[in-house]
Amino acid sequence: MKITGEALIGGAAVRGNGGSFKAFDPSTREQLEPDFHMVGADQVDAACRLAEAAFDTFRATSDAQRADFLETIAQQVVEIGDELIVRAMAESGLPRARLEGERGRTVNQLKLFAELLREGSWADIRIDSALPERQPLPRPDLRMRMIGVGPVAVFAASNFPLAFSVAGGDTASALAAGCPVVLKAHSAHPGTSELVARAVVKAVRLCGLPPGVFALLTGTGNGIGQGLVAHQSIKAVGFTGSRSGGQALMAVAAARPQPIPVYAEMSSINPFFLLPNALAARGDQIASGFAGSVTMGVGQFCTNPGLVLALKGPELDRFAFKAAEALKGVAACTMLTAGIASSYQDGVHKLAGHGAVEALAKGEHAEGKGAPALFRTSGKDFLAEHALHGEIFGPASLIVACDSFEQMRAIAESLEGQLTATLQMDEGDLEQARALLPVLERKVGRILANGFPTGVEVSTAMVHGGPYPATSDGRSSSVGTAAIQRFLRPVCYQNLAQALLPEVLRDDNGQNTWRRRDGLLTQQ
Repeated sequence: MKITGEALIGGAAVRGNGGSFKAFDPSTREQLEPDFHMVGADQVDAACRLAEAAFDTFRATSDAQRADFLETIAQQVVEIGDELIVRAMAESGLPRARLEGERGRTVNQLKLFAELLREGSWADIRIDSALPERQPLPRPDLRMRMIGVGPVAVFAASNFPLAFSVAGGDTASALAAGCPVVLKAHSAHPGTSELVARAVVKAVRLCGLPPGVFALLTGTGNGIGQGLVAHQSIKAVGFTGSRSGGQALMAVAAARPQPIPVYAEMSSINPFFLLPNALAARGDQIASGFAGSVTMGVGQFCTNPGLVLALKGPELDRFAFKAAEALKGVAACTMLTAGIASSYQDGVHKLAGHGAVEALAKGEHAEGKGAPALFRTSGKDFLAEHALHGEIFGPASLIVACDSFEQMRAIAESLEGQLTATLQMDEGDLEQARALLPVLERKVGRILANGFPTGVEVSTAMVHGGPYPATSDGRSSSVGTAAIQRFLRPVCYQNLAQALLPEVLRDDNGQNTWRRRDGLLTQQ
């Protein structure tokens, strides 16, 4: 499949009229062919208007039709073949095994949403039958279902060029909800994005859907994304990236005449609690696993364990020594972009220069690469210095030596919203874990026991979200079938004739959909 550097709007390749740029190989530090042409404001407008025009037709498709569509996308992505992996390796610096696994995740989450559509519970059907004889007032016939909100703007993520990109979770969940997608490709992997986008466009055509159901916009800078979010046709936004980027889009969305929701996954340091009995019994083993988690993917995972909390003492000293030794054995590796590498090195430099922080491991940096780093501070200083709470996106972590369990709990209370929290615990730690749980339930989206937070299972029960600033809306998840809820809204039909009702709300329930009828879950 030839990469042409064009946007895809209305089912056709369109050359952007706003200048050009080239992709960049972070491993070789060389530019890649071809030129990619940035879309102009008029082309953003065209894509958004086509999406709006396609919405009513697309949302009227049956669950089975949309399931077929998602499975067709999955098949088309697979059929790109090795060309996709090779291009993604060149644009991201990520190894083949990682990208092949990510392709599998991309395909599987498309299929997972197809299964959800065929099962039918996503629409949350509710029926309250009329009670004409009720006193003092009769009850009308009330029937509710969820429908898509409208066209969704999706922003591809830098750190997952496949699974959080063109055909990733945001796109899959929006399409499953019946919402057309206008996608802003990430400028770090435009060729990868074009290959996958062409597969999506082909699936649109094969399934006989309106061409406005999907569009790919190419370009650099903030103007395209801000124009996309500001467009009146867009009704919701899915974003994975930096806190500053998410906040900027939130401001644009809030300033619109008709504000829209932005579901932004932004910032998390993912506290890692080493409770005393587990630390004493398994400290060396935990240190090894922790080092692997910190350095996985050069630390470029939003669930990277960037903060370790434990009681000070010889067990923590040994853990810190073992973790530092393991990290010192890991060479600096290529990061996704020059900008990410530069920001990481700046963050490490600032933390190393802080008067309350001791550097335990700090490798030599090279241009475009990130070396593992481990630091230590006291619980008192961590509570006093909010600057120590910030995320460093890369293979770095900070150990906090707490004077007491009460101080550890106070630190947990002081944290911002997080994606994850991990409890390393043994049976003797249950009371402390029980005391931490109410705090963590308020602070994070996923609580792990005796594991490592890197690695997010794509499944029905997964939550990949958390209170602000982990995500802009802590009620949402960007992974798992619950992700569809971001792009749905309820509609109630009162006393409508059967002939006017959507099929899933009619009395005969021809699809045998599960419904909550007069308070009872049934297929009646």
